[in-house]
Amino acid sequence: MKKGICFIVGAGDFTSRHLNISSGDLLLAADGGYDALHQQGYTPHILLGDMDSLGSLPRYVPRIVFPKKKNDTDVSLALKYGRKKGFERFALYGISGGRPDHFYANLQLMAAYADMGARVRAVIPEGEIYALRNGVLRLDEPKETVVSIFCPSGTAKGVCTKGLMYPLRGAELTSAFPLGVSNEVADHQASILVENGTLLVFVMKQ
Repeated sequence: MKKGICFIVGAGDFTSRHLNISSGDLLLAADGGYDALHQQGYTPHILLGDMDSLGSLPRYVPRIVFPKKKNDTDVSLALKYGRKKGFERFALYGISGGRPDHFYANLQLMAAYADMGARVRAVIPEGEIYALRNGVLRLDEPKETVVSIFCPSGTAKGVCTKGLMYPLRGAELTSAFPLGVSNEVADHQASILVENGTLLVFVMKQ
C-alpha cells in the first residue's frame, strides 16, 4: 500500500484548506473538480470522469474518459482509481454543495471505503467530515466547535466520547435516529471511539 494520500477534488463547493500535496501523494480531478484546482494554481496528476461538467478540456493533463451512462459517479471512479494504485488514505474535496443527492452519494462512498479499511476524510467549506470504522478519532479543535456523530448504516456499538459537552459511554448509534447530532468540544482535546461499526463525524469550522 502507498504511504501517501490520494487527494480527490470533485465539482462541488471547493476550499483549498489543508490541500498540501507532498511527494508520494496523488492529486486526482474528478471531472469539473479540475476547474477549481486550476483556479487555485494546482495541476492534477490525472483528470478522470465523463467530462460533462468541465468548461473546456485541458490540453496537457493526462485524463481517463468514461462514458456518461455508467453506474459510478466521477468521485467513485476516482476512489476506485486511487485504491487500485495502492492508496489507503483519501482526502475528498468539492463533494458538497450544489446537488444534495451527490453529497449524500459521496457520504455513502466515504462509509463504504472506511468499511474496506481505508482512512477517508472530506474537507468542505463548512468543516471536515471523517469516516471512522472500528477505531479512535482524536480532535484538537477550539472549544464550542460543533461535532456531530452519525451512524450511516445499521448499528455502531461501543461509541464513547471524551472532551465533548455531551459524553457518550458505550452507546449504540443507529442509522434510524440522530442521537449524536450537535455536540460540542468542551476542551481542545477530544476523542471519539467506536468499537464495532462505522461512523461519520462532522466537525464544523463555521
